[in-house]
Amino acid sequence: MWQTYGYEPVYFSVFEGNRLVALMPVMEAASWLKGRRGISLPFTDFCKLLDEDGLVDSALWPEAIKVGEQRGWKYLEMRGSREHFANAPAWDKYVAHEMELCADTDRLFENCESAVRRAIRKAEREGVRVEILRTAEAVSEFYKLHCYTRRKHGLPPQSFTFFRNIHQYIISKSLGFVCLARCQGRVIAGAIFLNVGTRALYKYGASDTRYQSLRGNNLVIWEAIKFYGANGYKTLDFGRTDLPAEGLRRFKCGWGATERTIEYVRYDFGRNTFLSKDTQQQTVWANRMFQNLPVGVGRLIGKLAYRHMA
Repeated sequence: MWQTYGYEPVYFSVFEGNRLVALMPVMEAASWLKGRRGISLPFTDFCKLLDEDGLVDSALWPEAIKVGEQRGWKYLEMRGSREHFANAPAWDKYVAHEMELCADTDRLFENCESAVRRAIRKAEREGVRVEILRTAEAVSEFYKLHCYTRRKHGLPPQSFTFFRNIHQYIISKSLGFVCLARCQGRVIAGAIFLNVGTRALYKYGASDTRYQSLRGNNLVIWEAIKFYGANGYKTLDFGRTDLPAEGLRRFKCGWGATERTIEYVRYDFGRNTFLSKDTQQQTVWANRMFQNLPVGVGRLIGKLAYRHMA
C-alpha cells in the first residue's frame, strides 16, 4: 500500500523484551479529496488486533487517539476486532465465511453442498484444467479477467501497479499464489489467494462470463482448497460479503464455510466520538456508469481514484 498509494504505516505496539505482545496496525491515508485519516487497514476485509492482557484498550488505543490528533486525522477506522470497542456503534457491517481444511480430500468434498459438487464435476468433464502459479505472467493474466469482472459489477479495477506489488511483496515470497482455469488454451477464470502461518485467504476472483457454464470458478476454488489442505493449512477465509448479497453468501456457505459478522468502528476526531451509519451509501448510479465504460477508461479511473478511496 505504501509502494502503490503512498500510505504511511503508523503501527502501535507493546513489547516485553523482544516479544511482541500487542499490535494495532494502522496506515495513514492522505489525499486532497478525503483528507488525512487512519485505517486499520486499507483494502483489507478485516484486521484482527494482537492483544495480551487488554493492552489494546489500556495502552494502544489512547496512544492512537493522541497520534491521530497530532497528525490531523479526520477519523480512525478499525475493521474488525469488535470486542475492543463494545460500547461503540457499528460504522459498517459485513459477513465473513471461513472453512476448516484438512488433508482428506474426500471429506472436504463431502462437506460441500451438492450444487457445488456438481459444478466441480462438470468443470472436470468439460476439460477445464487449473494451474497454481506464482509468476508475474500469471498475475498479468488474472488482471485482464479482473478488469472485465469489475466492469460487470459496475466498479473500477485497482491499478495494475497494485497487483504487481502484490506479486513482488507477497506472491513471490510464497505467501500466496494465482489460480488460473483454462479450457482449450483460453483462461476462463482465476483467483488470487494469500496465506500466512496455517491460514489462507481467497482475496480476488474473476472470470470470463462467456464461459460461465463451464464452472471454472468452482474448479479454481476447489483446487486451491485441495492444495492448502494437502500442505497443512487449517482454515480458508472467503473474505467479507455485503449483508444484502444473499446469492454470494449462499455460494460461500456451499463450500462448508461458517458465516460470522464483521463490524467496523470509526472514531471521528472532529466530534471526539464514534460514528454510526444507519444505511449503506447508495451507489447504484455509479455502478451503472462503470458498467457502460470501456475497460481502459475504467482502469484509468481506478488508477486515479483508489488512492482516495482506501
